[in-house]
Amino acid sequence: MRTLHKIGLWILVLVLAAGLVSCQSQPAATTAPGAGAGTQPATIRVITMDQAAMSTAQFDEVAKEFEAANPNITVEMTYVPYEQVHDKIVTGMAASPPAYDVVMVDVIWYDEFVKAGYLADVTDRITADEKQNIFPTAWNVVTRNGKAYGMPWLLDTKYLYYNTDLLKQAGFDNPPATWEELITQAKAIKDKGLVEYPIVWSWAQAEAAVCDFTALLYGNGGEFLDSNNQPVFNNDKGVQVLAWMKQTLDDGLSNPASPSDLENNVLDVMNQGKAAFSLNWLFAYDVSNFAADQSQVMGKIGITTIPVFDSMKGSLKSASVDGSTGFSLTATSQSADAAWKYIEFLTSEPTQMKYSSNMLPVWSTAYQGDNLTTLQNASKGGKATVPAFEEQFKYAVLRPNISYYAEGSVALQLALQQALTGQNTPKEALDAAAAKWTELASK
Repeated sequence: MRTLHKIGLWILVLVLAAGLVSCQSQPAATTAPGAGAGTQPATIRVITMDQAAMSTAQFDEVAKEFEAANPNITVEMTYVPYEQVHDKIVTGMAASPPAYDVVMVDVIWYDEFVKAGYLADVTDRITADEKQNIFPTAWNVVTRNGKAYGMPWLLDTKYLYYNTDLLKQAGFDNPPATWEELITQAKAIKDKGLVEYPIVWSWAQAEAAVCDFTALLYGNGGEFLDSNNQPVFNNDKGVQVLAWMKQTLDDGLSNPASPSDLENNVLDVMNQGKAAFSLNWLFAYDVSNFAADQSQVMGKIGITTIPVFDSMKGSLKSASVDGSTGFSLTATSQSADAAWKYIEFLTSEPTQMKYSSNMLPVWSTAYQGDNLTTLQNASKGGKATVPAFEEQFKYAVLRPNISYYAEGSVALQLALQQALTGQNTPKEALDAAAAKWTELASK
């Protein structure tokens, strides 16, 4: 089932074009929700990822700002790699009281966590301003069966990053619009000896590989489930994609370390000038182009929409993956009111505007009037990332909203790994994963 996020994008396009609503005051002069001292001392425990979107240093700054505005509330932050967040939450919810009061939840986990009773229904806590001024697509991330189970925090999708200098040296003025064009450019770059492996991927046995597979699958006209919610990613479309992935490794076009790499590894390879192409999240743009301590290719990394295969050219410009997340209140938190104050502060428009260098706000009002100018100037790359988000997010595909997604993803991750490392054929690997999905759905 294909879910392309059109509603929020059209709203974004309209507000970008019209700019009819004037901004409020600058973020630094605006009081975020949750400000003001609490009446009862409380300690709230927060878990989130340590990669992509806001940095851990920025999270720490937000916590200090919140504590200054709420001196009776202490915030304890826990940072773990994205790949560990899900299991840490599951384990933490087995404790009484739970190990965490506030949890970062990927869009793909909400069905499972709601079904398990981990998350508080916060529908009545949502204000009219929040309902009206946050993108509808953002509310879709945290809403199930008409109830809100958190506040939207991040709208993100993957992009194609490319080294403009390497492309020019190979004789290309523009990035590829199709995957076939990308292979042509990669071969030229390799043949000229500019880099040994022109493409690098995050294909480790983790959710990162599923994200890349999603973009490739839908860019080939495939999908995960049919209209009866039966897995179809193992049909010809899916097998063709996985075979293509393996071929890029066999041909020496994709870095052989890709089957063990995650997004941060991919970013490092790009920043060393050792690859011409990669897929990554929005945060990578500023790091590659403006972080002198991390990048050797500053000013040479471009960002554009992810290509599709030739078979889709004319009917689909791009296909990416929805990497959106929310922050949620755990159902059995002993400090629910204090925890909710923190969530509102963290996800508020002023906070999101202030820390928008690695992620863009979920607030439609951030893209209007003077706020848009402020947003574009909030980071050195803002004038590139804001329009890139506008163009790419409308082609973001939502991975299936199914309660067994976590287990299903593990099966798919294994299938991808087995095919990429030659342990199984693409068909055998995907058939095994699809059988597991069918088994999980029947439980």
